[in-house]
Amino acid sequence: MTDSIQCQIKKGIATVTLNRPESYNALDVAMLEHLPELLSALAADEAVRCVLVTGTGEKAFCAGGDISSLAEGEATPESYEPLIAKLNSWAQASVLLHTMPKPTVAVINGVAAGAGLALALACDLRIASHKASLVTAFAKVAMPGDFGGSYFLSRLVGSAKAKELYWLSPKLSADEAQQLGLISRLSDSASLMADAQVLAAQLTALPAATTAAMKANINSAVDIGLSATIAQEAEAMIRAAFSPEVQGAAQRVLKDNGKKDK
Repeated sequence: MTDSIQCQIKKGIATVTLNRPESYNALDVAMLEHLPELLSALAADEAVRCVLVTGTGEKAFCAGGDISSLAEGEATPESYEPLIAKLNSWAQASVLLHTMPKPTVAVINGVAAGAGLALALACDLRIASHKASLVTAFAKVAMPGDFGGSYFLSRLVGSAKAKELYWLSPKLSADEAQQLGLISRLSDSASLMADAQVLAAQLTALPAATTAAMKANINSAVDIGLSATIAQEAEAMIRAAFSPEVQGAAQRVLKDNGKKDK
């Protein structure tokens, strides 16, 4: 671990905090190296049922990658391949947030920009402060973008709108982002984390196998088509039908329905 990334686990909820408030929680090399390792560990930890990702302070969720090295004009390397491999390894943080078999929630307390926005979009849900703002930001430094932002954004708003947001890089208010479907819920700054914890508690109340199967089905539905999705859903449903979690839930529903009938 590093001081710039903090993690607290309580009641099955892991809260990962990007902690460089003096730099708007921008990702430096230490954070880029450690974040995939941390998320991989949380993905494998059966005691962790939900992962929240946020930033320190009220100014920023994450301002993206630290661009100071770009401004210094470093010499062109003899080979791009090692740098490409390194960036790909860092971007596995987005892959893990998107694919781990448990809900992930971005708690957007301020600006989310560049790779920081991509990390937020990689999460399953996004709850944001009314003071939050979202901006792709890459065009401002003449970069095409990374961390899966183009993948997630195009699936959330469509390819034409994603191109507009990448090319023109408007700064979206929290209200505008919610209207586009980029934000799931809005909250006041003072109650943002408390509201996120309530949401996480609702998610962890579901059986782990259920949330994992639902997430896998929805994640793959866009790419594999209807027939393959139906086949995947069928397998997950039949496997779940014989589990004690489903049997217990069915008994509770029947019991509640019986009470209503009376």
